[in-house]
Amino acid sequence: MTTDDDSGKEKQVRGLHDLFGAARSAMPRVLRGGRYLLGTLVAALVTLAAAPALCVPALAQSWAERHRRHAGALLGQRVRPRPRTVRRNLGWLGVQVVAGLPAGAVALLCLGSLLATPVVAVTWWAFPSAPWLPVFSVPLTSWGAALSLGLLNLVLLAALAALLLPPLARAHARCCLAVLAPSPADRLGARVTELTRTRTDVLQAHSAELRRIERDLHDGTQARLVAIAMRLAVAGERFPEDPDAAAVLVRQAHAETEDAMTELRSVIRTMYPPVLADQGLPGALSTLATRAGVPTRIDVGPLGEIPAAVEAVAYFAVTEALANTARHGRATRATVRVARDGPLLRAEISDDGVGGADPTRGTGLDGMRRRAAALDGTLAISSPPGGPTTVAVELPCAW
Repeated sequence: MTTDDDSGKEKQVRGLHDLFGAARSAMPRVLRGGRYLLGTLVAALVTLAAAPALCVPALAQSWAERHRRHAGALLGQRVRPRPRTVRRNLGWLGVQVVAGLPAGAVALLCLGSLLATPVVAVTWWAFPSAPWLPVFSVPLTSWGAALSLGLLNLVLLAALAALLLPPLARAHARCCLAVLAPSPADRLGARVTELTRTRTDVLQAHSAELRRIERDLHDGTQARLVAIAMRLAVAGERFPEDPDAAAVLVRQAHAETEDAMTELRSVIRTMYPPVLADQGLPGALSTLATRAGVPTRIDVGPLGEIPAAVEAVAYFAVTEALANTARHGRATRATVRVARDGPLLRAEISDDGVGGADPTRGTGLDGMRRRAAALDGTLAISSPPGGPTTVAVELPCAW
C-alpha cells in the first residue's frame, strides 16, 4: 500500500527528473547562443579596433558576409550571397559595435559567473571575508555555506542564462540580417544582372546548338542525301542500257534513304525528344532508365501540367546525369526522383559511385546548369570524393 509520504517522494523525484531534463534540453541552445554572443563581442572589439581598415569596401563586404553566415546558421536560415552594398556594410559596422558590445558583455557576464561560481565556492577559505558569489554575494564562513550557496548561485545563473542568452542571440542575429539585407533596389539590380547573364548564356547556348545542328545535318544527313541524288541520277542514265545495274543503284539509294532518316531522327531527338510528346515525362524517364548504363530506379510523383520546355530541360538533365554516372561514376545503382512542389518541378538524380563530379571539368554539368538557368531554374551538385553523388534540378513550371 502506498503511503502519502511515498507519493510525495515520488512527486519530488519526478519533479527533479523533469527539471534536469528541461535543463539538459536547454543546454545546447544556451551554449549555442552564448558562443554566438561571445563571438559577437570579439567581432565588435575587432570592428572597433580596425574600423579604418574595415571601411575599405571589399573588406567590409567580406566581414559583413562572414557575420551574415553566422547569423543565418544560428537562426537555421540559408543565407545567399548578396551584391556589394557599401552603404549598408558601413552602417552595419556601427550597428555591430553598438549592439554587439553590450550583447556580448551580457553573455560574458553570465557565462563567466557560471564558471567562476564553483571555483569561488571551493576556494572560499582563501578569501573568508570577501563576498565573491555573483548572485548571493555574502561572506562565506563554512563549507556548508559555500557549497549550498554555490549550488543555489549555479542554479539561478543557469536559469538566467537559459532565459536570456538564446533570445538575445536570436535578436542580434535577426538585427544583423535585417541591417545587411539588400534593399529592393539592390535586389532589382542583382536580378537584372542575373537575367542579363542568363540571357547571354542562353544566346551562346542557342548559337552553339544551331551550329551543332547545322554541322550534324551538313556532315551527316546532307551528305547522304547528296549521295542518294547521285545514285538516282546514275540509275536514271543506266536504266535504258542496263536495267539490272540501275535497279542495284536504286536499292542502294533506298538503303541510304533509311540511314538518312535514322540520322535525321537522331538530330531531331536532341532538339526535342519525340518520346516526350508520345509518353510524357514519366514515360520518357522510364524508357531512359532501360537504356542507362547502371540499374536505375525511377520515382515520379504527380506532376500535373508542365510546359514542354520544362519537360525537355528535366529530361535532358536526367539524361546527362545518368550518362555521367555510367561513364565516370563507377556506380552500381542510380535513383531518379521527380516531383512537383507547387510552382517548382524538382528532379534529383543520385548514385552510389565514387563522387568527385566537377562542373568545370567538361562533364556536361555546366551545360545542365545553363539549360536550367535559361528557365530561371537552379542546379545543385553534391559529390564529395568517395561519393555519393546527387544532382538536383529545380525548374519553375508555373509561368
